[in-house]
This record gives sequence, structure tokens and C-alpha cells, in this order.
Amino acid sequence: MRRLEGYDLVILLMAVALTCFGVVMVYSASSVMAAKKFHDGFYYLKRQGLYAAIGFAAMAIAMGTDYQKWRKYAVPLLLSCLLLLVVVFVPGIGGTAKGASRWIRFPGFNFQPSEMAKIALIIYMAYSLDKKQEKVKFFSTGFAPYMVLLSILLALLLKQHDLGAALTMGVVAIIMLFTAGTRPRYILGMGVLALPFICYLVLTESYRLRRIKAFLDPWKDPTDAGFQIIQSWLAFGNGGIVGQGLGEGKQKMFYLPEAHTDFIMSVVGEELGLIGVLVIAAMFFLLVQRSIRVALQAEDNFGRFLAFGIATLLGIEAFVNIGVVTGLLPTKGLALPFISYGGSSLIITLFAVGILLNVSSRVRGMP
Repeated sequence: MRRLEGYDLVILLMAVALTCFGVVMVYSASSVMAAKKFHDGFYYLKRQGLYAAIGFAAMAIAMGTDYQKWRKYAVPLLLSCLLLLVVVFVPGIGGTAKGASRWIRFPGFNFQPSEMAKIALIIYMAYSLDKKQEKVKFFSTGFAPYMVLLSILLALLLKQHDLGAALTMGVVAIIMLFTAGTRPRYILGMGVLALPFICYLVLTESYRLRRIKAFLDPWKDPTDAGFQIIQSWLAFGNGGIVGQGLGEGKQKMFYLPEAHTDFIMSVVGEELGLIGVLVIAAMFFLLVQRSIRVALQAEDNFGRFLAFGIATLLGIEAFVNIGVVTGLLPTKGLALPFISYGGSSLIITLFAVGILLNVSSRVRGMP
């Protein structure tokens, strides 16, 4: 406990609890499928447990590293991520699934560079915004350069058919600019200009258009485009208030697609009911609220922007995922932080929390 003195223990507890809960739910959601596909019901459990162990190690390293040191790595880290986002298109190195090229293949493991790019962008923007100070209020120095950088990143992500990550990074960047003092009219103008482009992206890709139509009326195509969200609703309906019991869900048995990844919250709803869903949502709310508090009380602008960027990222990803599985938002391939199956997401998220905790350790008087 002495080693943890000074860190925000609420953030640490929420991150550890959500991760451990995620490992349990990944097993519950995937055991039947894993047994059929790999003849090993523990296949995904063992891998997620390993990812969690690596993630905790990464978090511990980040906790013990003075966050000021990330200043000198801001540019190299961002450039490395840009390079990795290009490498995914190299035949034999990049991995493709369901028409999306988002991964770099390693023996026994696929790495998703976009997850690292999210943190690299936050670190770079925190470093750059801190350097510019009052210059962020001017279009030529405080807004346009970031829009050029963001355009390059988003173009690479859209080439990978990863609209979810592109929108997430775009929103995080815009919110960081706003908190740094960028004039609201610049942001509003960019939003107006971006809206037709977003509509174009949706209308020119048939699978995106199907998702929008399924969001508006899933019962129009219940066996194809609307199938996933309907199965998700059935899972929540089956769960009721208290749920069917851990491991007792039925929708995960080849009815609900992506049960252990993007739609794992639907399994939580069926097995632990409305109470379980509300508890998890409250934990995310507390994590983000506490993270914003760290940002507001940080001792310098770099730490403030860093903490606020990470808090925003965690909040957006949790909000969008829960919105998708409940049918409040169109279907989008975005993992639920800490809980969904996936090594890249879990390890990078825990690493980011480690940075956030190091910022909290420098806040005086933080209870």
C-alpha cells in the first residue's frame, strides 16, 4: 500500500475491477464457441488472461514513469504509429478480416496499430498544445496544423475501413483543442465542413448504409442487417432486472454475433440483468469523472491535457459501445474498454491508465 500512496486509488480500483470482470465475461461469452471452433473452451479465456497480465505490467511501468518524460517521445511515437498504420497494407504483414485491414500479424498475436495511435495522438497533442500556449487561439498556428495531422490519420484509418476509430480520434482531438482554448467558431466551422464528407462516406459504402438502415428499422431486415441488434435486444430482454445468472445466457450460443468482443455488454445484460449493466455503467462513469478531476487539478498544462485526453477517450469508447448494443447508436466496431476481448485494446488502455495514474500522483491534496 505504501507503493500506491499518492496515486488515485479510485481510478486504479476501477481499472483493475473492470479488467478482471472482463476476463470472466470473455470466458462466459466465448466458451461454447471456443469449444466448437478450437476444441478448447478456455481458448479465449487463456488469451485474455495473458493480455490482462501484460496490460497490468504495462500499467505498472507507466505508473512508475514520470509523465513529463513522454514529452520527448511525443513526436517519435506519433511518427511510428503513422508508419504502422501504413504497414497494415503490406501483403504478408498486414492482416485482413471481414474486408477490414487493421492488424499487423505476429506469431500467435495480431496487433492493431490504431489502438496505439489513439494514445500517441493524445500524447503529441498534449505536448504540442502545452508548447503553443496562447497560439492555440489563432487559426494558422492553433487549429489548421492539427487538422492536417488529423486528416492524415483519419485517411489511413478510413482506408482500413475503421470508421469507428476515425470518429473516436477525431472527437478526442476536437475536445482537446476546445479545452486548450481553440476558438469555438473554428471547431463549429470544421464540423459543418465535415458533415457532408461523413454523409458521403456512409452513402458510398453499402455496408455502412445497411447499418444506418438497420439502426433506423432493424425489423425491416431481421435476418441480415438488423440481426445483430435484434439479438442484442433479446439478450437484454431475457436478462430482465437481475439476469439469468453468470454463464447461463443463451444468446451467446451462436445467436449473438461478436458476443465476446463488440457485443459483450449484451451478454452482461442477459446474465447479470439491468442491475449488472447499471453497475458497469456506474463504474465507467466514476472512472471518467475521477480522471477529469485529475486533469483539472494537474500541476501543469501538459499533465492536464494528457489526463483530459485519456479521460475523454475512455468515456467516448464506453459511451459508444453501450449506445450501440442498446440500439441508441448505429452498429460500429468499437470495443468496450477493459471488458471486450482483444489484446491491443486491453494492453494499450491499461497503459494509458498507468499514465493517468502517474499524473494523479503529482496532484497535491487528491483524496
